[in-house]
Amino acid sequence: MSELFSEVDEELRREQLKKLWDKYSLLIIALAILVVAGVGGWRGYEYLQGQKAAEAGAAFDRAVELSEQNKHAEAEAAFADLAAKAPAGYRVLARLRLAAEVATRDPQAAAKMYDEIAADRSVGAAEQDLARIRAAQLLLESTTYQNMLQRLEPATAANSTFRHTARELLALSAYRANDAAAARQWLDLIANDAETPPSLRSRAEALQALLPPVAKS
Repeated sequence: MSELFSEVDEELRREQLKKLWDKYSLLIIALAILVVAGVGGWRGYEYLQGQKAAEAGAAFDRAVELSEQNKHAEAEAAFADLAAKAPAGYRVLARLRLAAEVATRDPQAAAKMYDEIAADRSVGAAEQDLARIRAAQLLLESTTYQNMLQRLEPATAANSTFRHTARELLALSAYRANDAAAARQWLDLIANDAETPPSLRSRAEALQALLPPVAKS
């Protein structure tokens, strides 16, 4: 008797499945086609993005070679093209290198380009700080300590990638401005940071020796 009930149940299930298939078969087929097309489209997109990244990488390497050969005008044009057309990662790198090429002929214009990168919120924090550093290096001899402070203070935080260089530049700028207290402040930060590179620490100690002694109260 139980076998009969099982056969009836099985027949009912088949009938229900047949009705569901008859009712929804077109929808199921359409969904399957969409899934296959979606996976294929995504794989195609990934392939195209990989191709673009590979092409941008090769073009970037060629532009670097031009720069190393002192063909700065050609390198500048190549980096400008990458900055306009390359995928996002290479576009930022190309903007930084383009500014470096411009610096060989027009430091003020290059500093403005670095400032634009530093102000661009679509750029990563490390790249923004690097742009701040590069602009400050170009302007160190021609701008005020207050201007340098405004530019570099965000890059001196304890978790900033380029904090050591930012602090050194501010110490140098303060020293040039005859602001011994400010110079000492940045040199102390350099000295007390266990991760300060040895070469930079040595330069900071040399600058510290040039400062007037602290007045005794």
